Order: sequence, then structure tokens, then C-alpha cells
Amino acid sequence: MAKMREIYVCSECQSRTSQWKGQCPTCSAWNSLQAMQVSVATPGRAMPASGRAEQIAPLAEAPETGGAVFSTGLEALDRVLGQGLLPGAALLLGGEPGIGKSTLLLQTAGAVAASGRKVVYLSGEESLTQIKNRAERLGVLHDNLLALATSQVEDIFTELESAHPPALLILDSVQTVSSLRAEGLPGNVSQVRAVATEVVERCKKVGTAVVLVGHVTKEGTLAGPRLLEHMVDTVISLEGDRQQVFRLLRVLKNRFGPNQELLIFQMAEKGMELVEDPSTYFLGARDATLSGTAVVMAVDGQRPLAVEVQALVTRSYLSIPRRTALGFDVNRLHLLLAVLEKRLNLSFGQVDIYAKVGGGMKLQDPAMDLGLVAAVLSSFYDLPLPERAVLWGEVDLNGQIRPVLGQTIREAQASRLGYTPVLCPVGGSFPGCSTLVEMQRNLFPPRKKPVAPAGRPTGGAAPAGNNGSTGNNSNSGNRVG
Repeated sequence: MAKMREIYVCSECQSRTSQWKGQCPTCSAWNSLQAMQVSVATPGRAMPASGRAEQIAPLAEAPETGGAVFSTGLEALDRVLGQGLLPGAALLLGGEPGIGKSTLLLQTAGAVAASGRKVVYLSGEESLTQIKNRAERLGVLHDNLLALATSQVEDIFTELESAHPPALLILDSVQTVSSLRAEGLPGNVSQVRAVATEVVERCKKVGTAVVLVGHVTKEGTLAGPRLLEHMVDTVISLEGDRQQVFRLLRVLKNRFGPNQELLIFQMAEKGMELVEDPSTYFLGARDATLSGTAVVMAVDGQRPLAVEVQALVTRSYLSIPRRTALGFDVNRLHLLLAVLEKRLNLSFGQVDIYAKVGGGMKLQDPAMDLGLVAAVLSSFYDLPLPERAVLWGEVDLNGQIRPVLGQTIREAQASRLGYTPVLCPVGGSFPGCSTLVEMQRNLFPPRKKPVAPAGRPTGGAAPAGNNGSTGNNSNSGNRVG
């Protein structure tokens, strides 16, 4: 026997919803939803109209996609997606609330509509008035751009099954729409699975590219079942701090192009604007004459970025000195300070140390170790680094500088931007440094007179290199305070 379920049907517009509401979400009529018992088929593949299942056929005889790849309206986004949007392809876009997902997708929808293709924007979170106001602000209103505000996924099936289905469907978001084939409230595992399965299968059948918007958990991972990421062709993530103007678009999975690609956008009055050359975007108005700053050539995905690492070493008035890190794991700071104390014979027991990545960037690149060490030493000695110096390399517990991934990419970018000196691991096109002692000699040569941080007395010898042995350094008396 078929399974029975109670739904609510509007007496004015005949739209359906799984929950009773005082006002119809489609036509806004009050007290028009009436309860109705309907039979619901169990989730699964429906039998074709011919009455028989699909037959096995040679792969060479498989039909083509039925259409050519079309542009998103943004050349850089087309490149990371694999030349653009493929008819029937499914994309999943995740990101925190308010990060700019709807804005970016509405801009894309407007560009595709302006190219002469029909686009449907389905929203389960906003009303048609809200969508229209945003579209007017972005300047993307077009006759080919259609919108639907509903919480029921069945409302879009009529459009997908029409004689002229849309070229692009945007579902914002998959956690706010429910299906009559699943039990529970929108957003639970059963509903997300049912909604995504039905939409993706129908869009592939008619050749409509679909973009599913997904929420994220507090840990930053995509909410819902893991099946959601497996059933789509491309997974992209929009990241960033809502207090900053930049946004990072990462490609986590892509069946049609490269993975781990990165685009950088900045929020503007007219929406998201692409940063054409992000290589020095995060440096901002950097003052290279100040101590405690270093430029690191980081690599995020396949894109090299010059990022500023800052450090502040100051006298501590606490029984336990403070260690603070922003933009990277604080445990990395603890580890590197221990290496410096052991291998360069320095003492940080009476100082507070604060370190951060400039511009609000967050880095997990191990190559930032050398730049962080240089910034700490620069603030400790109160000596600025050379104005055009750039560093990268992983520091191990023995004070050795180890090679990192993307060495060739970093070297090419450093040469293109004209950085010199370049302090990096040995083995590339630059001379390189093998130990922290060698790096210290290059950046902080010996001086006859001690150099004290401004406003603090001198507590020992000036910075100097050692004789190559660990723990027997000529600057062993150097202390702050």
C-alpha cells in the first residue's frame, strides 16, 4: 500500500506545503491552507514512461550533453569551473551566512540571462520583493531572469518539465526547501537528500545546469549528508571574514577542471568584484621601515600570494608571558619560539609575543614558518628587514629550513615582483638558507654596539651569528628587558 501523508494545499493558488502556515508562502493569502491526505511514493528512481527500465548500451553510443558550455559572465570563474557551466552539471556552493553567496549567484544569474538564456532563481529564504531589491541594486534585472519564492521543491518541476526548460537553476538554499517524498522539517538529513536527489536527476535529464547553495556548520564544513558532495560535479566554497572586504572562492572538487583553484573577490557597492592580480593584494599600504614585519610568499591552492606576517615582542608584566596568534594556529608560534630559544640561544621568558597575518588572511601553509621567525627576530632586535626581502620555508625542530611544496611557483612569483633578497630553502634557483643560524646572519649581521628596542634597556650583546654549533652562540646574552 502507498504511504499516506498530510500536506496543506492553498485554496487560492493550489500551491502545496508540508507545514501549515497562517499565510500562503506563494500567493500571500491568509488562512487559505487546507489539510489534505495524499499518497507518497517511496524515494527511488521512477519507471520511465515506456514502462521498462534503461538498457545497457556501449559507452561510445552514449548521447552527447545536448548543449555547449556557456559562460557565467566572469572569465576567471569560467576558468576555474572548466570553461564555464556545462548543461546538466550540478554545482554545490557552501559558505557562512552573510558571506555573499546569494549576491555572487544573483550576479551570475543576471550575466547568464543577459546572454539570452533563461535562468530561474529559486529561494526558500527570501521573498520575491527582497530578491528584486537586491537585483536592482546589482543592476542585473532582465526579462530572462525568473524567480520563485517557495519552500516546496515540487513547485519547480513544472518549469523543468516545460517545452523550454531553463539553462540555469539556482536553488538557494537546499536546507530551506522540503520535498513531499521525505518526512521531517526542511534541513534534516532526509529532506536534504531527497531535495538534492530529485533536483539533480531532473536537471540532468533536461540539460539544465543547477547550483545548490548549502549551509555550513560551526566547524566550517558543509552541513547535511556527505552524499550531497558526492552527487554533484563541482564543490566550491566561499570563505572570508564578514568584517573584511575580501572573499576567497575555493574549488574543492571539480570533474571538469582543476581542483584547489582560488579566486579572490572584494565586496563593493555593486556586488562582488574580482581581484585581477591578488599577488600583492594582502600587503596593503605596508611600511617596510618598521620592525616586526616580514613578507612571506605563500601558496594557496595553485596561486602564489605575497602576505605580510607581523610580530610584536614587548616586555611582559605577567607571571606567565602572553602568546597570541591571529590568522594561524597558536601552537605553531609556541613551537617556533621553542626552536629559537634552543637553536639561537635566545630567551623569551620575560616578553609577551603577539603575531598575526596581515590583511585578515588565514594561512595553513607550512612555508610561513621562516617568515614568522624573521618577524619575531625583527621585533626582538627592533631592526627592520630589508625593504624588498621575501621569505618562505618550513622550520623543523633542529632549526633546519626544509623545502616546501610549490617551490617553483614561489620563485617565479618572487622574481616577477622583483623581491630581493630571497630567503628560501636550498635547492631552488636562489642560493637559499639551510639553517636558522644562516638566516640570522643574513638578516641581522653582527654589530659592535648593542641595539635595544625603543623605550627598553639593552640587556646583552648585539645580534650576531654563531660559530655553527647549537647552543654556543655569541648572542647568548641578548635579552629584552
